Amino acid sequence: MPSLLFCGPKMAACGMVISIWGVIMLAMLGIFFSAKSAVLIEDVPFTEEDIRNDENPPGKIYSLYNQVGINCFIAAGVYVVVGVVSLCQVRLNKRQEYMVT
Repeated sequence: MPSLLFCGPKMAACGMVISIWGVIMLAMLGIFFSAKSAVLIEDVPFTEEDIRNDENPPGKIYSLYNQVGINCFIAAGVYVVVGVVSLCQVRLNKRQEYMVT
């Protein structure tokens, strides 16, 4: 029977720690971008034409803030998937320790 185990216990634990940190950090960034935090203006991808050619000046910038926030939430979701895979690997490694071959 083929095994679904493809990484060792230390790598699986490291993947869990990194994914937990990634979910927390990216979820907070997503919240702050959605709240249109002024501190994060340097991370919003806009040009001077976006400001000059806009009839509603903050409208374009606010939509870019929301898009970056959505991107952060999507990346946090990817980290959740990596965390679930790492958790499965930890459990498979624990089960393998008790198996007699």
